[in-house]
Amino acid sequence: MDRFSVQDLADWKSLAEQTLSGHQLTFEEALQILRAPDEDLLDILAAAYRIRRRYFGNSVQLHFLINAKSGLCPEDCGYCSQSKTSTADVPKYNIVDRDTLLEGAAAAAARRAKTYCIVISARGPSERELHALESIVPEIKKRHSLKICVSLGLLTGTQTRRLKACGVDRVNHNLNTGRDFYGEICSSHTYQDRLDTIQAIRDADLEICAGGIVGMGERDEDTVSMVLELREIGTSSIPVNFLEPVRGTALENVRHLDPRRCLKTLAMCRFACPSTEIRIAGGRELHLGSLQPLGLYAANSIFVGDYLTTKGQAADADFRMIEDMGLSIVEPETAEIRDA
Repeated sequence: MDRFSVQDLADWKSLAEQTLSGHQLTFEEALQILRAPDEDLLDILAAAYRIRRRYFGNSVQLHFLINAKSGLCPEDCGYCSQSKTSTADVPKYNIVDRDTLLEGAAAAAARRAKTYCIVISARGPSERELHALESIVPEIKKRHSLKICVSLGLLTGTQTRRLKACGVDRVNHNLNTGRDFYGEICSSHTYQDRLDTIQAIRDADLEICAGGIVGMGERDEDTVSMVLELREIGTSSIPVNFLEPVRGTALENVRHLDPRRCLKTLAMCRFACPSTEIRIAGGRELHLGSLQPLGLYAANSIFVGDYLTTKGQAADADFRMIEDMGLSIVEPETAEIRDA
C-alpha cells in the first residue's frame, strides 16, 4: 500500500491500516484529525476503533481515584482548584489515614477497577507522605488484586526508587499541554521539571502514566505537540482530561470544547499511540455528555467514580454504558494488552 498522504486524509480507514502496518502519525496528520469536518467524525472513530480493537479487543480498563491530600498545593497551575492561587471552595486536608486508604482500595475493587490511583496535591511528597505510602501499598496489594498508581507531584530518583521498592506499579505525572503553551498555565515550575520527573520514573523501572488537559486555550499545535512527546516518552497510559472550568480558578471563564472536538482528540491520541492505554479522564461527563459511549471507540479506559474535586458518573451508569456497547470490563486478575 502507498504511504498515506496528508492530501488523502478523507480516507481515514487507509490511515488506520497504515498505522497498523507501522506508520507513525505525523504532526500534519494529527492536525488534520483535529481539524476534520464534523461530517467525518464517525469515519474517524470507525478507523480509530480498528486500531483500538487490534491492541485491546473490546475490553475497557477501569481506574478508581482517591484524593488522598486535598487543597494544599503551593503551585500556581491555572486550571487547578487546589492551587495556591485558587479561591475555589474545595476540601482542604493533609494525607488521609491508613483506614481511609484501605477503604478506597476496597471501593476500587468493588467497582471492578484494575488500578487504584492515589493522588496528593503538592509540589512533591513530604517524607511523612512517602513513608505513609511505603507502609500502606504492600497491605493494599496483599488484600486486593489491584495495580497501584500514585500521583505525587515532582519526584527525585531516590523517591521513585522507594516507590518501586514498596510495590507501586505506575506513577502519574502529566505533561498537561505542549511545551510552548506551558508557561501560560503555570509559572511555579517548568515543563522541563515535568520531563525530569518522568525520567526519574523511567529510571526506577516504573510504568509511566502521563497525559494532559485540553480546552485551556491552547492551539491545535500545542495538543499535537504534547501527544507526540508522550509517544516519544513511551508512556504506558495516557489520561486525556477535558478542562472543567471551576469558579475561583484562573481558567474559570475558558470554554473552548464541544463533544465532537473531544472525540477527535481521543481519536488523534489513538492514531498517534496505537498500543497505549488511553483513558477518558476528567471532564468526560461534562464535555462528552450523551456522546460518552462514542469515546470508547478510541479510548479503552475510564475512571469509575469521582475525580479529585469534581463528581463523576455513577458506577452503575458506567457499567451499563460499557455493556450496552458490547464491551467488557477487564478484571484485575486478567488485565493484559494483546501483542500486535
